[in-house]
Amino acid sequence: MKYRDLQIQTQREAPNNARTEGFAFLVRAGYMTRESILWPLGQQVISRLRAQSKNPSFITDLSLPTIGNENETYFPISTGPVEVIHCRACGYTARKELAQFKKIAFSKEGLLPVEKVSTPQCNSIESLANFLNIPKEKTAKALMYTRPSDDQFVFVVVRGDTILSEIKLRNAVGDIRLATAEEIMNSGAVAGYASPVGLKDVLIVVDDLVPESPNLVAGANEAGYHLLNTNCGRDYKPEFFADLVMAKQNDPCINCSEPLFERFVIELATRSEFNFDSILLALAETHHDEKGLTLPKSIAPFDVYLMHLTGREMDTRAKAEEIYSSLQRAGISVLFDDREERAGVKFNDADLIGCPLRVTVGEKNLKEGMVELKPRKQTDNKLIEIKSLLEEIKKI
Repeated sequence: MKYRDLQIQTQREAPNNARTEGFAFLVRAGYMTRESILWPLGQQVISRLRAQSKNPSFITDLSLPTIGNENETYFPISTGPVEVIHCRACGYTARKELAQFKKIAFSKEGLLPVEKVSTPQCNSIESLANFLNIPKEKTAKALMYTRPSDDQFVFVVVRGDTILSEIKLRNAVGDIRLATAEEIMNSGAVAGYASPVGLKDVLIVVDDLVPESPNLVAGANEAGYHLLNTNCGRDYKPEFFADLVMAKQNDPCINCSEPLFERFVIELATRSEFNFDSILLALAETHHDEKGLTLPKSIAPFDVYLMHLTGREMDTRAKAEEIYSSLQRAGISVLFDDREERAGVKFNDADLIGCPLRVTVGEKNLKEGMVELKPRKQTDNKLIEIKSLLEEIKKI
């Protein structure tokens, strides 16, 4: 296709909303707008990606540094909207709200008797731990919900140093919403000082780390008071235990015990579908240099970037048109830069757009029956006889 027919609009500078190099090059090279709307060049790449996606090894063949699991494939990027937990040692990867980790009990001490203590203005785990001068691992955190399907009050207990995953909770008990102040009061609990001790007619769900953590401080269901040394099973009996909390940075991997890492990612694929716009961004992030895109041949919008340099004595454009037609007849996709622009502008745009090969038709070389051939990822170019150009391109 011809450059002017595609109405390609390149830019010398990165857009001011570009948060990554890859996105900046996609906009500068005319693949998409700064609002992420695809131009024809971008649509061309998406079409090639769709055609290749029928191959089971499609994502692997793109040479992207992906992580994932059997159901999802991700591309790590600091601006990604999805947060995952990843183990660099064994490759374990899962969305943060669903990830598992190897849970470690705080201690193996014997069970101590419950003791009620005054804890004024200690209605958070942080303030409670500071007041009692204990680590948050020695506290029990209470969270209260209602299950709309049957109006069941759901009392959740996790260890104070962990964070509840509402998705894990929903998987365990069904759809839930935060309990109202009235529902909390009717249950017998006191917000900020709540525990399941002494409550009746509530569904008690406990994270499976809690019974392995003896003598936790929990609320006394009385404002300004907490209970020392509460123990799951002795002081309250849950309906069931489940993995309810989120993994975090440096928690031990569930598979190999090595430290886990938090990563921001974009999702490239699930078991059933591909996100081609995200794959395009991942390609741009991975395949570029300081001059522009260096997309793999398999998905570049065109195989060859053909350009002519206006001559003083010869009609270089006419010869370029002949080459353009011959390459097309041979089944080679060509982007013909047919503009009457300065050489520097064309060379810059060729590097920005990033087709695998550049063919330059200039007057000086044309007088000798030669054209210039340059692979995008190589520094040097070489002169090729026009009659041998097609064979040389196919060889490369």
